[in-house]
Amino acid sequence: MTKKQTLTWLRKISGDMSRATLEHLEATLPWYRLMPPGRRSSVGMVAQAGITSFISWYESPGSTPWIASDVFGAAPRELLRSVSLQQTLQLIKVTVEVVEEYLSDAPSDVREAILRYSRDIAFAAADVYARAAEARGLWDARLEALVVDSILSGEYDQELPSRIAALGWTGHGEVCVLVGTSPRMVDVDEIRRLSRHLFADVLVGIQGNRLVVVVGRNVDEEAPPATPPSFRVIAEALEGCFGPGPYVVGPVVPAVVDAVTSAKSALAAFSVAHGLRDLPRPLDADDVLPERALAGDPVARRALIREIYDVLSEHPLDLLDTMWTYFETGHSLEATARHLFVHPNTVRYRLKKVAELVTWDPGAPRDALVLHLAIILGTLGKPRTAPPPPPRAAL
Repeated sequence: MTKKQTLTWLRKISGDMSRATLEHLEATLPWYRLMPPGRRSSVGMVAQAGITSFISWYESPGSTPWIASDVFGAAPRELLRSVSLQQTLQLIKVTVEVVEEYLSDAPSDVREAILRYSRDIAFAAADVYARAAEARGLWDARLEALVVDSILSGEYDQELPSRIAALGWTGHGEVCVLVGTSPRMVDVDEIRRLSRHLFADVLVGIQGNRLVVVVGRNVDEEAPPATPPSFRVIAEALEGCFGPGPYVVGPVVPAVVDAVTSAKSALAAFSVAHGLRDLPRPLDADDVLPERALAGDPVARRALIREIYDVLSEHPLDLLDTMWTYFETGHSLEATARHLFVHPNTVRYRLKKVAELVTWDPGAPRDALVLHLAIILGTLGKPRTAPPPPPRAAL
């Protein structure tokens, strides 16, 4: 049989091979049977295009520059998102088996051509999925950068949750933002790998010399621990992914849509971290509340007033006046006691009560700075009361 006669015969039986392929797909591939009719039709078009493309390829092997465009161009682009690479290879395998069965009595060169073509089409399928994955990766990177920028800028809109969901975010519940210096080469895959081992999911953004990581609990793991690692533990595990210099852990917030609160605190702490002589890694954003307040951070000012000034001013033991006097007398217990007309042990008791209420110890130099600044800020925030008018002179 000449090549021309073989081609005529192949074109004659191509319809029968296509029908047999669809029947074989229905019988052997469960995922194909479960597809909606539209998707199943698209998969069938790919199988039929593969048979037609084989005949064209056999007629002139060197004339088809890229067989992937012949075969996979017949299906809509969304088919790549609904059919995995493994399923595509199963589809190719079934199609080749049917063609081989029909051509069992064909000349040896035709059977050899089937083997070569099946190899080429398998590589073509892998290339199509690799290109799609690369395009998806670039799109995901741009979308992730947009989401992180929205979180940092606080420009929340109704599309933010859907954008986060489109990235495959598996975080649930509490969220924390990490901010540090960006290394020369950012290994995003390493950040994600370490996070997965700690049952966390992350969003990564690079902004100049800053590396920002939004961390959330991962709820998609098969066997999450009863007590998941704290965000502090996660931050310590990710420390090596950041460059030298400040590395800040923002406060924990209830959900990813509230991450802007954690991000603002972390960024403010990052900008003033050089004010500390001994810089810990990681650094909690609340550990530099006085520096942040002095730099004009309104979040830090409100936190100091709320957590210290308001608590002391509302306590019945007159702790606020005791602290004012303690600071004005140079942290002297005896001088404070004389000024308040109380026993020094009473002053000791009140200072101990302050440490219990606000967790800052007036006897520690750093804590005393925080307490003193909070009291000053709270006093400045109080509305001024007008002094009483001077008495009128008697006529």
